[in-house]
Amino acid sequence: MNYYSLNRKAPDTNFENAVIKGLAPDRGLYFPKHIEPLPKSFFEDIDNKSYKEIAYEAITQFVSPEIPEDVLKGIVEDTLSFDFPVVKLDDHISTLELFHGPTMAFKDVGARFMARCLGYFNKNNTNEVTVLVATSGDTGGAVAHGFLGVKGVNVVILYPSGKVSDIQEKQLTTLGQNITALEVDGVFDDCQDMVKKAFLDEELTNTMQLTSANSINVARWLPQLFYFMFAYKQLHKHHKDIVFSIPSGNFGNICAGMVAQQLGLPIKHFIASNNANNVVTEYLKTELYKPKPSVATISNAMDVGNPSNFIRIREIYKDNFEALKKNLSSFSYDDAQTKAALVEIYQRYDYIADPHGAVGYLGCKDYLKDHPNAHCVFLETAHPTKFLDVVEDVIETKVALPEQIQAVIGKEKVATQIASYEDLKAFLLKR
Repeated sequence: MNYYSLNRKAPDTNFENAVIKGLAPDRGLYFPKHIEPLPKSFFEDIDNKSYKEIAYEAITQFVSPEIPEDVLKGIVEDTLSFDFPVVKLDDHISTLELFHGPTMAFKDVGARFMARCLGYFNKNNTNEVTVLVATSGDTGGAVAHGFLGVKGVNVVILYPSGKVSDIQEKQLTTLGQNITALEVDGVFDDCQDMVKKAFLDEELTNTMQLTSANSINVARWLPQLFYFMFAYKQLHKHHKDIVFSIPSGNFGNICAGMVAQQLGLPIKHFIASNNANNVVTEYLKTELYKPKPSVATISNAMDVGNPSNFIRIREIYKDNFEALKKNLSSFSYDDAQTKAALVEIYQRYDYIADPHGAVGYLGCKDYLKDHPNAHCVFLETAHPTKFLDVVEDVIETKVALPEQIQAVIGKEKVATQIASYEDLKAFLLKR
């Protein structure tokens, strides 16, 4: 598979180079040159396929021929070492639990897949690669665990001070080895801007090989299409019109779902469920895309004021606004509505959601008002104990800590504080 830059001012490249570089030389995001739909028989026979078989067949075209068949099957095997259950709440709403991995967040799949791809590409390389990544919460922990101990790869994670949960912070600041955490005096957008600036800084890029593990990287982004296929396998016999409500921040997850749809997956519709950071919700109302500074919410992984992956979504639809609106709805909710949803889900269904899942649930409810025959699946993107203070306070119930959380909660945080891009640059050059 070849990839092209969405800025269209750089040469096409292959999967390996797209992964290692992260961004194209013209600073554009890479996008697959062609998406070949899977045969109808793939979906007709999906009940007889394992998750690993589904994932392998779905991702092959995007990584071939750079990763051989046997290696790719091993990567998929290592990546998908946990379950992805759909939990039915009622006849019209289910949730897809994506928190059964090592850091209890949906980003475990993309981070593990990318880490193994990069490890394969770097196995005979004597030059180290520095993975530079900004996180609004769950990306940092997932990347840290996914890349822990990978030969020839150093990971530097930027996160906004005081704006991730205590458990999220522990997951990215306590591992040591090849993982370094930088605590930024600012918001997520400041972290993301610093990372983007580093990729443009020739003094840095001439000194070291930088790549990103945010969903701007094709190896982090594309494997997220697996989720939608796994949910379809579990639901299609019982529900014809399957709709997904995705809590959306940087829009990588929902964009990957749209790629699954391009592959032929029979998805009826997508809902981008936003918190107060509602750039896309407003765009679908006005056709005006106006990035703005992010605001802090209790669903912090979605606190993004300029979602990187929305340009990929626009590319899928060739910037045809009407075509996009037919396949995508968007709603936004404030913290008070999110808290009320947490209580409603708990009291009505005896189910404990996290704040991001609660936003997805609200998106389902709004969509179903006008589409009562649909079955809406909201993505539960992180385990509720990652937001323990908020969840326990709102539902007034103690939540048991799973072993993945118990393993880090008592560890000592190790992070370097920075306040500016100059601080980041000096840190990287010193390394």
